[in-house]
Amino acid sequence: MRMQFRSIVCATDFSEHSNRTIPYGVAIAREFGAKLYLCHVIDLTALTIYGEFQIDPVGQQTRIRQEANEQLEKMLGPHRIQWEPLIAVGQPAAEITRLVDEKGIDLVVSATRGRSGLKRLILGSVTQRLMRTLSCPLLAVQGPEQGIIDPGTAGIRLKKILIGCDFSEDSVLALKYGLSLAQEFEAEVHLIHVMEPPVYHDLLKPSEQTQDIALTDVLKEKLERLVPGEARLWCSLQAEILRGRPYEELVAYAHVQDMDMIVLGVRGYGLVRSFLMGSTTDRVVRNAPCSVLTVSAQVHSPDERRT
Repeated sequence: MRMQFRSIVCATDFSEHSNRTIPYGVAIAREFGAKLYLCHVIDLTALTIYGEFQIDPVGQQTRIRQEANEQLEKMLGPHRIQWEPLIAVGQPAAEITRLVDEKGIDLVVSATRGRSGLKRLILGSVTQRLMRTLSCPLLAVQGPEQGIIDPGTAGIRLKKILIGCDFSEDSVLALKYGLSLAQEFEAEVHLIHVMEPPVYHDLLKPSEQTQDIALTDVLKEKLERLVPGEARLWCSLQAEILRGRPYEELVAYAHVQDMDMIVLGVRGYGLVRSFLMGSTTDRVVRNAPCSVLTVSAQVHSPDERRT
C-alpha cells in the first residue's frame, strides 16, 4: 500500500509557529510532485488579531482577504512549485475540513499550536479538532529544527519512523502509512505496542508474572505478523513491547531513539477513558519531539475523495 500525496494543504493563522508548516509543505510537494495549497481561514470572532473592528463587516472581509492573499504569496517566496492560495471565512477547523473534501486533498500540514490565549484553552486547538474531522491524514509539525527538513537541501530527511500500534483499526492503517513512508525514504521502522500494567503489578503471584511475560511474547509476535514479508526486504524493522502509560512511553521512546516522525491512528481502544482524560494521540501530538502523522480509518482513498 504505497501512499501518494498529490495535493497538500498547509494551514496557517499567520502566527510565527503556524507559519512553520510552509517548509514542510514545500518539501513534501517537491518530493511527491504534488500541488500545494496555502490555507488561511479568517475567523470573524477574532477580528482584532487583524487589527480590525466590526464596523463594516463586508468591507473588512474584503480587505482582510486581500491582505491574507498578499501575505501567502510573500510566505511562499521564491519556491517554484505548483501552488494556490485558499482563503475562507468561518471556524478554522470546519472550513479546512470542508476545503479538504471539496479539493480531494491527500494531506494536511498543521502546527501543534498557533495563536494562544483563553479562547484556545476553552475551544481546544485547531489541530486537535482537525485530527477528528479530516478525511485525509494530518501531519502535526514542530519547528523546522525539530523536523524532517534537511537544513542543507531543504528536502525531506526521514530516517527513523516510530509507529504506535494498539491493534485497533486506526493503528493498523497507521502502520500502512508508516511502512509506505519507510519505503519511500528508506527509513528504519520502530513498531511499538505499549502495555498498561496492572496497578498492583508488584503483588502478582509468580505464576501470574510468568503469564504476563508470556503475554509480552505473544503481543510481540502479533506485532511482527502485521508487517508484510516483502516489507522486510526494503526496511529495517524493530518491534518492541513497552510498559506504562502509552503516550508517556511513546514520547519517551521518540526522545531516546531520536525519531524523525511518529505515526499514530486517531482512534484506539479505551474510548471512555479517552473522553475523560484525552486520547493517547492528543497527548503525543502535544508533547512529541518530532512531527506526528495521524490517520483515521474514516479516511477515504484519494480517488474516492476526488470523485
